[in-house]
Amino acid sequence: MLIVGLMSGTSLDGIDAALVEVGGSTEDDVSVRLVRALTLPYDEPRREAIHAAIAAGSAEALCGLHADLGEWLAEAALRVCEDAGVALASVDAIGSHGQTVWHRPPSAGTRGATLQLGDPATLAERTGCAVVSDFRTRDVAAGGHGAPLVPWVDRLLFSKVGAARALQNLGGIGNVTWVPPKGSAEPLFAFDTGPGNALIDAAVELATDRRLTFDRDGVLAARGEVDGELLAELLRHPYFAAEPPKSTGREAFGRPFVARLVEALRPEGDRDWLDLVATLTELTARTVADAYGRWVVPHGVDEVVITGGGARNPTLVGRIRALLAPLPVLDGAALGIDPDAKEALAFALLAWAHLRGIAANVPQATGAAGPRVLGSLTPGAMAPART
Repeated sequence: MLIVGLMSGTSLDGIDAALVEVGGSTEDDVSVRLVRALTLPYDEPRREAIHAAIAAGSAEALCGLHADLGEWLAEAALRVCEDAGVALASVDAIGSHGQTVWHRPPSAGTRGATLQLGDPATLAERTGCAVVSDFRTRDVAAGGHGAPLVPWVDRLLFSKVGAARALQNLGGIGNVTWVPPKGSAEPLFAFDTGPGNALIDAAVELATDRRLTFDRDGVLAARGEVDGELLAELLRHPYFAAEPPKSTGREAFGRPFVARLVEALRPEGDRDWLDLVATLTELTARTVADAYGRWVVPHGVDEVVITGGGARNPTLVGRIRALLAPLPVLDGAALGIDPDAKEALAFALLAWAHLRGIAANVPQATGAAGPRVLGSLTPGAMAPART
């Protein structure tokens, strides 16, 4: 099967698209080949449209964003197929995560709720392909967090003979999957570690009046000094001590979080802003390392592999390496694929699992009542999805 995977992540930097050839019909005989991958960057108007709709929270704003994202996702799907020289008629399905705009984890006996936008009907209409979307909600309906979603794929593709791996993603939000050695019967587990790039990006945007949207190469953080008192206060956030399964999002660690900090701190001049970026970078590194110390390292870990936008921030990665030493911390190339395509590839595999009727959630990671087939199917205009 040829499947396009689409992902618009919590960093809000663009849409990742991967054209994937998937062979086999079960988890035991599956084979995967990444044919082509690309990122369709968001320009400033699109990026701000997402931020504005989330901040407004109005039905009108979210309704419009849902339709717009469907168009943008279709653009990415069309582009990756065009770049690969593959006709859309040859594509069996599209697996689309869409864009998470709100995520409410379950707590104290209250079920969770999650909302991903990106109209699958628009995507099917523009491409003619069947679309599998809305992957999180079935797990949430079964009492889970609906996150993280990629651990099933992590184990399927990236387990390693004789080594236990921690696969750390640093998108807008950070998450880790602990993958036992290949062939092991041990259950994997996964959870969101806390902020990834979201707080750093928001501080950089405010500091530069949106001239910059992220700390390229970590140069701003490297020029600042960590405010130890502020860092200690931020580390007391209750999320960090909460036991897994757990998940979070921009509603907890996003622009409003940083806006409240700025209102309280009232930074003046470049030095104050640089110190804030440095402190938020250290916060991200510390929360990753603390999570490992509490819940990951006790399982036994041979190596850590970092992917996501944060993997390109040497200051952030350097601090994670230092805090996790002597544990080896590797870049995403260790996985044998383009690390920038990892999440889009995952959603292609999750679409394949849906079409095969294979449960792809990981209940021990999400807290769901049991295994569930994830996603909903929107038929394409050309033909039904082939299984």
